[in-house]
Amino acid sequence: MRSRLLPLLIVLMAAVLLTLGLPLAVSVAAAEQQRLVIDRIDDTARFAGLAQAITDTSPDSEERRRTLQTDLEVYASVYGIRAGVFFRDDRALAKAPGSWSLPAEGEGRTAFAEALLGRRSHDPPQVWPWRDGRVVVASPVVRDGDVVAVVVIDSPTGEMRSRILRNWLYIALGEALALLVAVGAAVRLTGWVLLPVRTLDAATHDIAGGRMRSRVAASAGPPELRRLARSFNEMADNVEDVLEQQRAFVADASHQLRNPLAALLLRIELLALELPEGREEIAAVRTEGKRLARVLDDLLDLALAEHAEADLQLIDIVPLTAERVASWRPMAEREGVRLTVEGAPAATAWADPIALSSALDAVIDNAVKFTPAGEDVTVTVTAGATEATVVVVDRGPGLTEAELERVGDRFWRSTRHQNVSGSGLGLSISRVLLAAGGGSIAYEHHEPHGLRVTLSVPRDLPGPS
Repeated sequence: MRSRLLPLLIVLMAAVLLTLGLPLAVSVAAAEQQRLVIDRIDDTARFAGLAQAITDTSPDSEERRRTLQTDLEVYASVYGIRAGVFFRDDRALAKAPGSWSLPAEGEGRTAFAEALLGRRSHDPPQVWPWRDGRVVVASPVVRDGDVVAVVVIDSPTGEMRSRILRNWLYIALGEALALLVAVGAAVRLTGWVLLPVRTLDAATHDIAGGRMRSRVAASAGPPELRRLARSFNEMADNVEDVLEQQRAFVADASHQLRNPLAALLLRIELLALELPEGREEIAAVRTEGKRLARVLDDLLDLALAEHAEADLQLIDIVPLTAERVASWRPMAEREGVRLTVEGAPAATAWADPIALSSALDAVIDNAVKFTPAGEDVTVTVTAGATEATVVVVDRGPGLTEAELERVGDRFWRSTRHQNVSGSGLGLSISRVLLAAGGGSIAYEHHEPHGLRVTLSVPRDLPGPS
């Protein structure tokens, strides 16, 4: 979620900064040009005052014209600006440099035409840093209420464009710094907002994996998320209480039913002594009684397995696996099945020895039970990078895709194997025992026929649940 929320915040903040920065940049460019225009208007006003005296028919007009010409030449040489005073018919009263003349069209002609109407130039087109434009300012020379000449100043804009670029660079640096500060604030903000969400997600994942004691620390983040964390903890407490009550009920019921069932089986045996030999009803009742006793024992084992915590130890699972295979080999030979163990010479992992042994017993028992005589059951130990595995492969009838999805469910047994003894709880108990220590059990097809069961235990110590 952070990878999606953080870019969204950054884009929004960048859009806000850009929205503020663009008008500021335009305003800075306009202010720089306005300052240049005001300076040039002052210059045109000064030259217009000198030119106004020259238009008079006084004897010293020629001297004043030469003075004006000298001032224009000094002005042009010092500032590099073209300036001149032109009569209404475009004739030059004085100008500098001497080769310059009014353009026939363009901004200079437009400013000249406006000045002839008695208006000063005040708003020439904006010049941008990427365009080598010029600023033309014209001011009328008025005598006796009539415009007799026009002062025109044609200024280069290189220095102005440099100042605009420099100011834009400062704005860009300020925007970049503001964006960095905003990104830092966004990182802190998203971390503060999403910390309870991440903690809640981790706790939910733990509870979904069976670690019911996982809780959320409701001490960080916005008030709404802290309230959500407290509600989640209350919900988890209630769920754990309900599950504890269910486990306690199953364990108590299984334990309490064992004594009456044992007494019932004893009475059946006593009753069988008084009946003729070979009565099928007595044999069927005895078989069902023993099956019920196994179911109760398995229910009690399942309740204890769900309640108990794993006693994790760093062990070599190869000798443990070899021991369990050796224990089941006599039964396999009695059924005509070859039971072998192979794989790595050593494979250390973190596991509960009793839980792993019980899981191996359940899986090997099923493999031998469903493998026809003359076939093999192979147990392979492998040491991987992050986990060690024990793979039990049989050559039995296997399971269908639909059955693979349900194998390991409580009390589930394939309809094709209803005549085989068992309660349907062995693999469920194995899964619970392995999960308590961070392990797992998986099922898949084995070609051309049979079932492959993989028991996995971690090679690194799992974190606290």
